[in-house]
Amino acid sequence: MAMSPLALSAYRNAMTGAGSIDTKVARSLAKPAAPSEGFGQKLMDSLRNVNDMQNQKADMVQSFASGQTENVHELMINLQKAGLAMQMTTTVRGKVLEAYKELVKMQF
Repeated sequence: MAMSPLALSAYRNAMTGAGSIDTKVARSLAKPAAPSEGFGQKLMDSLRNVNDMQNQKADMVQSFASGQTENVHELMINLQKAGLAMQMTTTVRGKVLEAYKELVKMQF
């Protein structure tokens, strides 16, 4: 029984596709690598970034008030960024405190 070249080509394409599916499945089943840094380090980095934004904001306001710079657009963008970062930090802090209070209330 002879196979037509078209059928043979379709068979080869299907087998090639099956190999790539096996690779994708094996990749999805593999365990992800352990994070290089922990939650505490991420939290400290985030707080450091917020502090840097606040310091940069204060420097820009001072330089604008003293007349060293006149770029209102950049000043306003940095004020908004620093304000949003502080608002997000305050919100996260509130949620952490709320979770802590819930844990304290738990009875074992």
